[in-house]
Amino acid sequence: MAWRFRVIEAERRLVLTYAPSLEAGAALAALFALDDKLAETLRTTSEPMLGQIRMQWWHDALTRLDSAPPPAEPVLQGVARDVLRQGVSGASVAGVVDGWQMLLQTELDDAALLAYAERGRRLFEIAGLVASANGADPVAKAGEGWALADLSGKLSDPGEAAAARRIAEGLLGEACAARWSRNGRALGAMAHLARMELEGEPVGSPKRTLRALWHRMSGR
Repeated sequence: MAWRFRVIEAERRLVLTYAPSLEAGAALAALFALDDKLAETLRTTSEPMLGQIRMQWWHDALTRLDSAPPPAEPVLQGVARDVLRQGVSGASVAGVVDGWQMLLQTELDDAALLAYAERGRRLFEIAGLVASANGADPVAKAGEGWALADLSGKLSDPGEAAAARRIAEGLLGEACAARWSRNGRALGAMAHLARMELEGEPVGSPKRTLRALWHRMSGR
């Protein structure tokens, strides 16, 4: 598991180099660090009520960044330093939390899965904004598909996992069919890598790296 996490981190570092500037790359890194932290928060919470309390803390803490300095919490400090200075509000970033909260439900039907996909859509939309992605880039579909593809491999219920995969395949199919602008290619690459994982290509394989590099050059 630790090996897989390191490989995923290496792939992400590669993709973040596609950002159009150092400032945009730092903002994207801060956003995905937040997403990782929220994932860890739920993963280490066994009681739904406690999970709701912890998620609400993050939502409130992000919103407070609009009116107060960040507390001594590295992820919040990163968001304040690298994302909010790009003209994004803390309240907007807090929307990422809303999607994660859907996992506290006892049953994930299609409607709940689509609400969960708000996690990826909001994350990618903010990332696209700070990277100045083209308005024609399918940022929302890529983000939703990426989030559901990630979730499909972690759900223990076979029916819920299959439903998440089915919806992700449709969304990622649309996102990967587009030609992405140069500024949006970090997010486009993440969509392509998520699609390859659904197709069974293991994380860290040379084929995935070559696909990401081709996307960087071509936008396809």
